[in-house]
Amino acid sequence: MNKALRYGLLALFSCVFLFPIFWVIISSLKPQSELFTYPLTILPRNPTIANYITAFASGDFITYFKNSVFVAVVATLITITINVMAGYALSKFYFKGRDFIFYMMIGTLMIPLQAIMVPIFLLLKNLGLLNSLWGVIIPPAATPTGVFLARQYIQTIPDSFIEAARIDGAKEFLIFRKIIVPLAKPIIATIAIFSFMWRWNDFLWPFIVISAKRKMTLQLALANFVGQYQINWANLLAMTVVTMIPMIVVFIVLQKYFVTGLTAGGVKA
Repeated sequence: MNKALRYGLLALFSCVFLFPIFWVIISSLKPQSELFTYPLTILPRNPTIANYITAFASGDFITYFKNSVFVAVVATLITITINVMAGYALSKFYFKGRDFIFYMMIGTLMIPLQAIMVPIFLLLKNLGLLNSLWGVIIPPAATPTGVFLARQYIQTIPDSFIEAARIDGAKEFLIFRKIIVPLAKPIIATIAIFSFMWRWNDFLWPFIVISAKRKMTLQLALANFVGQYQINWANLLAMTVVTMIPMIVVFIVLQKYFVTGLTAGGVKA
């Protein structure tokens, strides 16, 4: 297959996958009445930003946005810290039961959230974390997928680096901070993208934990546009476009590490 054909196929698949995003953005600029006209038009006949203005005015959008940013950023930082430290311990420390702990942790991927939802809810209730953003952040802070990726990547770091640092008298935390973290930037970026995307787009767990309107995230606020008898699709699309922007920015900033992290993280233990 020559280069022109490969690039042509890649461009075609890119257009197919990006078309739904393009459609949402274009539709958010259409009046409500134009969304259901026939024959259907791709570009708006009368472009307007009134949908965005109405969406912002219909609720405390700034508060919802701040809540989502707080949850996504803090949860991502905690997830990176726990997962990378666990990956370092499970790859570079040798102790009895290490592999058993790792396989048990990976085995939790087979347990659906629905199976442990009630126990976690009762635990949060007893801890007084219901209707709290910390109740959304803490329970899924450590992810088996993140630990797996971090462990697999850190195993590719030569042991000689760590042994040389230990001979020089460096403590374990200093080795982790000065050697492991800088060399693990690709997998840290990969975990950051996955974690931020998951926590930013998460609806189910915030829906369970949060009932106070002032604590709602953007995804919960989006659900408010779905009324009992009708849906204001124009406002819903406008707010959806706004919620996509932070995720796109995060991916653009970290994309240079993303492929490297995924590829190296797939190295066999």
